Amino acid sequence: MGTMPVGRLLATMATPMILSMLVQAMYNVVDSIYVSRVSENALTAVSLAFPLQNLIIAVSCGLAVGVNSLLSRSLGSKDYAEVQNSARNGIFLSLIGTICFVLFGIFGSRAFFVTQTDIPEIVEYGTAYIQICTIASFGIFGEVMFERILQATGRTIYTLFTQGIGAILNIILDPIFIFGWLGMPEMGVAGAALATVIGQIAAFLLAIYFNLKKNSDVKLSFHKFRPSWATIKPILVVGLPSMVMMAIGSVMTYGMNQILLRFTSTAVAVFGVYFKLQSFIFMPVFGLNNGMVPIIAYNYGACYKERITKTIRISIATAIVFMLIGFATFQLCPQVLLGFFDASDAMLEIGAYALRVISLSFLLAGFSVVAGSVFQALGNGLFSLIISVARQLIVLLPVAYLLSLTGNLHLVWFSFPIAELISVLLSALFMGRIYRTKIKPLELQSAPAPIPE
Repeated sequence: MGTMPVGRLLATMATPMILSMLVQAMYNVVDSIYVSRVSENALTAVSLAFPLQNLIIAVSCGLAVGVNSLLSRSLGSKDYAEVQNSARNGIFLSLIGTICFVLFGIFGSRAFFVTQTDIPEIVEYGTAYIQICTIASFGIFGEVMFERILQATGRTIYTLFTQGIGAILNIILDPIFIFGWLGMPEMGVAGAALATVIGQIAAFLLAIYFNLKKNSDVKLSFHKFRPSWATIKPILVVGLPSMVMMAIGSVMTYGMNQILLRFTSTAVAVFGVYFKLQSFIFMPVFGLNNGMVPIIAYNYGACYKERITKTIRISIATAIVFMLIGFATFQLCPQVLLGFFDASDAMLEIGAYALRVISLSFLLAGFSVVAGSVFQALGNGLFSLIISVARQLIVLLPVAYLLSLTGNLHLVWFSFPIAELISVLLSALFMGRIYRTKIKPLELQSAPAPIPE
């Protein structure tokens, strides 16, 4: 963390995460491709379920981001007692989060869908899907937490195996459960949910194994464990803004679905397909960020200014390249992308235009996404929260609503690049501030001699 050349270190840390994120994106897309073969209503139900599914991910990832940041900083400052406390209290918080979603799954799943649509088939499909995802949410909570513990200690290669196994298992089980292959009952949308949670549970168990057998920096012993507010507080200081930031995405998606339903449920299906497809573009950047965060946090704890700034520069440049590839793909072949989801003529007409317009935001998003993770790595998750609130709630939803009043669905999609423009401006403003207040004042310490290239 403190001696390897930054470019090589970032590649070593981030490449396994990028690959695992691409695998994650693939199984998310494959999941929806299979569901689209059931019916367009089934695809719409999964799209309407996405805000709640995203909320589960938001809470689990938010807690894990807080643990990742605190654990990495503790390693950098050689505070090994706090390293252990960070891991144990983070796991405890994940258990609390799991219990909350299990209760919601049992008592609130149907109400969640009834508030969105009165189409009985969509309500039935969606309720079954969400109940399975929430009641078995311990899989995703455990997977994310134990993977972030591995990442924080520099063992990102193992997360490639955990996420890969989970994704491959999901892809294999999807058609078996959905269509009733190999003697299994035909479960439809519920089968897609069951395949997903089985993959998550498998990844969770494998992540535990790697932490126990391969991670010598963290001892997962809960003997005489008591929750510690002194440790939980810094986890939440960083994690809560990240959690809320991702949860805002759920609010935005829920609100956008309501706006699009005023036109047609097909528009909701298109929006859901867009979110699956864009994961191929954003997931590699998130993987890059997962490799970047512990590097920045460690070197901040060790007061190595130059290594921090170089890591940020390389990360931003790499993210922009990913986004340019995504922009070109969405512009040149949107019909091909939609064709994977058995798109009807109406879906193709709406979707091709939507993908081209929304992908304009990719040209700006690379910088903003990396900047948000830099803020979190340096303990300023509030900056990320402010940007996310401004982008998705203050700008995107109101602009989308105002454009919907024209009665022209095509105009609604322009709310995305407009919101991204505000996001990049705020990101640049906060990046300048965090450099002046956090990075520039670091004592001018020479980093250890780097390992030769």
